[in-house]
Amino acid sequence: MQQYDLVIIGGGPIGIACGLEAKKSGLNYVILEKGPIVNSLFNYPVNMQFFSSSEKLEIDNIPFISKEAKPKRDEALEYYRRIVTNNELNIKLFEKVESVIKKEELFTVTSTKDSYTSSQVIVATGFYDIPNTIGVTGEELPKVAHYYNDPHFYASQKLAVIGASNSAIDAALECYRKGAEVTLIIRGPEVGQRVKYWVRPDIINRIEEGSIKAYFNSEVTEIRPKELEVQTPEGKITLANDFVLALTGYKPNFEFLLQMGVTLSNDEKRLPHYNPETMETNVNGLFLAGVICGGMETHKWFIENSRVHAKMIMDTITKQ
Repeated sequence: MQQYDLVIIGGGPIGIACGLEAKKSGLNYVILEKGPIVNSLFNYPVNMQFFSSSEKLEIDNIPFISKEAKPKRDEALEYYRRIVTNNELNIKLFEKVESVIKKEELFTVTSTKDSYTSSQVIVATGFYDIPNTIGVTGEELPKVAHYYNDPHFYASQKLAVIGASNSAIDAALECYRKGAEVTLIIRGPEVGQRVKYWVRPDIINRIEEGSIKAYFNSEVTEIRPKELEVQTPEGKITLANDFVLALTGYKPNFEFLLQMGVTLSNDEKRLPHYNPETMETNVNGLFLAGVICGGMETHKWFIENSRVHAKMIMDTITKQ
């Protein structure tokens, strides 16, 4: 069993920021990441462009130079990878943490490959791993996906996109432009207000001209191999369909937090309990960093406003 001052769970941008701060503080630390470096960003759509400008995605004042003001996925992968390799951060990849148990003053962190003990643990695991399912018959069919990657896959296919936020709208536009017959199914009365300001007019224009069909105030009620059933304000309709992208958002791994002893709010937000000045949870020595702090309010925390968590936590640890 390996011993460390600090175990950081999650090798995304905020986990990397925590590693940089730990190294500067002279702590014996390790970052455990279940996939490649910045696993969540790696699994973003291939053509994805960030809402934030490059300087707001920077960590530790390391310049992020991009071709455009708002960088794309591949540029972000390169930026964070070079930070990890150039700073020789102690990160173990493709090593998923399965349990964190505290006894007396020490945590035992068990992964798929090893076990570690530490007096401090930071959880920076984000929220991208568990999709919000729509809970209808047929959602388990292979034609249904909760993650979107490359529009080429859907060329010349009848594609239904469920959702009204950035991921759904980006997918609808990209797939339409690669030759898919796209239908948007939106539970509310309009395209989401938080859709990127340069994208929202584009999708509205495509809907108005009829290039993309949209059903508002509507919900999918059943998915079948060659069609789907949709409840609309005018009644139930059946649409011919080849593929479904159910891009209805994601949520943190609440079970993992509960297993560690972190308390959650009893309302639908499921906010984890932590001190906003130190980021320490109700479990002494266990800290949260990044978007996981928002519970179900996954739109509240981003790289640009949670990168400060790393220094807050390290200041707390080094003053103890």
